[in-house]
Amino acid sequence: MTKAREIHLKSRPAGLPQVEHFELVTVELPEPGAGEVLVRNRFMSVDPYMRGRMYDRPSYVPPFQVGKVLEGGAVGEVIASNDPSLKPGDLVNSMAGWREAFVAPASTLTKVPAIEGVPSQAYLGVMGMPGLTAWSGLTQIGEPKEGDTVFVSGGAGAVGSAVAQIAKIKGCHVVATAGTDEKCAWLKSVGVDHAINYKTAPSLLGAVREAAPRGIDVYFDNVGGEHLEVALELARPFARLVECGMIAGYNATEPAPGPRNIMYVVGKSLKMQGFIVIQYQHLMPQFLAEMGGWIQQGKVRWQETILEGIERAPEAFIGLFSGSNTGKMLVKL
Repeated sequence: MTKAREIHLKSRPAGLPQVEHFELVTVELPEPGAGEVLVRNRFMSVDPYMRGRMYDRPSYVPPFQVGKVLEGGAVGEVIASNDPSLKPGDLVNSMAGWREAFVAPASTLTKVPAIEGVPSQAYLGVMGMPGLTAWSGLTQIGEPKEGDTVFVSGGAGAVGSAVAQIAKIKGCHVVATAGTDEKCAWLKSVGVDHAINYKTAPSLLGAVREAAPRGIDVYFDNVGGEHLEVALELARPFARLVECGMIAGYNATEPAPGPRNIMYVVGKSLKMQGFIVIQYQHLMPQFLAEMGGWIQQGKVRWQETILEGIERAPEAFIGLFSGSNTGKMLVKL
């Protein structure tokens, strides 16, 4: 390969990103130097956190640069190698998504493990960053105990669906929300006790209260907004609120009002903790062992929404904010 297409950030979005904020560019690929490999990406990931990197502001990772290629998780095949640790045909995990191919030092890539029943793209989902996010946030912060009631917002997404299933493995009563009846039906099929369509429920608070009459012991937050207020209202004393994401506010052009009932944090002695998955990267071996075992035992399942072609990457990303995906949103290259 001498050329490849990639997606650049053309301009910074204000509000919901649009296709015109992205640009498809063809670039020349250099020959791999000493210690480098040429990789053709097979799958790339789009994830909600990427929206935060489109703002020009300090954060836990640097912002995307206008006129430069975007970055994200990808699984690809080594095409040519000048490093003994990787050979042509090896599959590798990288943060060099949003491009069809690239040249990089072999030391910056991770060889994809071969586990029976686990396809390579699962290392961008249930066996990758979203899975580790779900596992670490729930187990390290949520600390679920058998018999606890766990409430998961955004339950049909890549993170939420893994949280719901891990909570069931831990012996919890699980309530989850999703945006369509089809997504709710899938959540029920993997063991969720109560799946609530938050778009059609007459009252989200009423629906969750009915599903969790004893209250909530653990809330895993992927949405924020009204969902967070409901969780605070129904939280039992000493409940744990795991703040993973607040997608309801990612495209807001004005600061959203805080939860009106935030004072419950004091009166109910709640633990409310945000986290970034890289803080738990050191637990990856333990996560992979547990999640791999659960998958092989049939205790964890997942869904993927796959769009084909690098040119559809912006569409896939924008679709995250309207809920067009069930499970992990991927682009096949």
